[in-house]
Amino acid sequence: MLPVLALLLTVAALAAAWLLSSRRRGGRRQQAFARVLDAADALEERLRTARAEIEAVAGDEENPVREALQEMLRQRLWLQQYGADATVDQLDAVRESIDAARRRIDQQLLQIERARAPLH
Repeated sequence: MLPVLALLLTVAALAAAWLLSSRRRGGRRQQAFARVLDAADALEERLRTARAEIEAVAGDEENPVREALQEMLRQRLWLQQYGADATVDQLDAVRESIDAARRRIDQQLLQIERARAPLH
C-alpha cells in the first residue's frame, strides 16, 4: 500500500509541476502581449503629438508620421490575426519594432526642435 501511495503522490506532484509550468509560460506570453499593446499605444500617442510638428516643417511629402502610423496599423492587424498564437519571441520582436519606430519619430522631433531653435 505504501508504494502505491508514493506513486500517487509522485504522479500528483508531476501533474502539479506541469500545470504550474504551463501557467507560467502562458503568463509570460500574456505579459509579452500586454507589453506589445502598451508599446503600440505609446507609439500611437507619440505619433498624434508629433504629427502637427512634423507636418508643419516637412509638409505632406516624406511624412515619417504617416509612415509610422501605417507601420503601427500593420502591426496591430498582425496582432489581431496572429497575436493569440504568437510566441513570446514573436511578440517581443513586434514590440522592439514598435519601440524602434517611436525612437525614429523622437529623432525627427529632435531635429525639428533643433532647426527651430534660434541661432545664438
